[in-house]
Amino acid sequence: MDKSEGVLNKQSNRRSFLKKGGMVAAGAATVGAGLLSGGLRAFGAESSARLTAGDIALLRMVAAAELLETDLWQQYAELGGVTTGTQNSYQLAFQNLDGDGSQYITSNSLDELTHAQFLNAYLASKGAPPVNLDKFRTLPSSKATGAKQIGRLTNLTQLSVDTSFFTRYRSKTNPDFGATFPQALPALSEGEFTAIPRDNADLANADHIQAIANTAAFHFAFIEGGGTSLYAHLSQKASSPEVLKILLSIGGDEIAHFLEWVDFAGNGVQPPVAPLMDPTNGLTFPNFDAVPNPLLQTNLIFPVPCEFISPNLPLCAVIRPVTSEGITATDAINGFINDGLFIGQPKAFSQLLLEIAAEADAAQREL
Repeated sequence: MDKSEGVLNKQSNRRSFLKKGGMVAAGAATVGAGLLSGGLRAFGAESSARLTAGDIALLRMVAAAELLETDLWQQYAELGGVTTGTQNSYQLAFQNLDGDGSQYITSNSLDELTHAQFLNAYLASKGAPPVNLDKFRTLPSSKATGAKQIGRLTNLTQLSVDTSFFTRYRSKTNPDFGATFPQALPALSEGEFTAIPRDNADLANADHIQAIANTAAFHFAFIEGGGTSLYAHLSQKASSPEVLKILLSIGGDEIAHFLEWVDFAGNGVQPPVAPLMDPTNGLTFPNFDAVPNPLLQTNLIFPVPCEFISPNLPLCAVIRPVTSEGITATDAINGFINDGLFIGQPKAFSQLLLEIAAEADAAQREL
């Protein structure tokens, strides 16, 4: 399908998910039986306060996002994470970016899985419908050795990675005030590139597989940066203190992920890895250190202080964007669509996710 298929305006019709039987499920296959048995019933008994419709919509939105993240991270971990035996060239390419790269990928995959399991189990404990996307697990797996041959939700082989996060977090300006930012790697944002080896042939050429790993590194940061902003934005809509606790706590883990992957991506555009050109398609990762540019500084992990709340106040190092003008749930799903993650999925998949997002965007804090 076309990447833009299913993109909706933020002001789209926000029909109640409570009236849409197709959006609910009796249970989610990704939720472990143990979580839904005794342990969580006790948890639910201690947290019996009813949730508002808005809080349920917020939790369903992040549950959907976490299911998508789990799916893509599991694909990365199967081929590039920690395994036993001889490592493949994809794993070694990640370790050229950071000696612990494979461990970080495996850990990130586990984190997202626990987020999805917890959020769906929490919703169920409150009598609210969890999110189940299983009928859309139809996309093919990589054919490379190590990949499980199961249906996938996301496509990691035709990505157009938005690399503006790299310049955004190095700028003193803030998208919440309307600032825009150049792509750090324009070619990566404009083409359709694979971030995983599609088959064993992709593992053969050292420069090609390193370019695939570099693409993945920038994709890691794009995904986790989006989650960082999404959780910060949705937290401002929560009515229940417990829902606020959940959003802030899981959102904090997304921040930890993002900081690691910003550093990881920076290692792909400095020596000894860069400059690098993929011999199969010409995708280039230049040495950003060759021509100093504050917006492309490779050794920054933490956000540069920027405008916050008011341009009349001192600059402050913060997450950005976090306001409805800069990031919404609908923006997040449209970002996934534009990224190419859903190429091959039917229009109904994007429509379902956009409807869940619209419900979250309609949520208002109730005092």
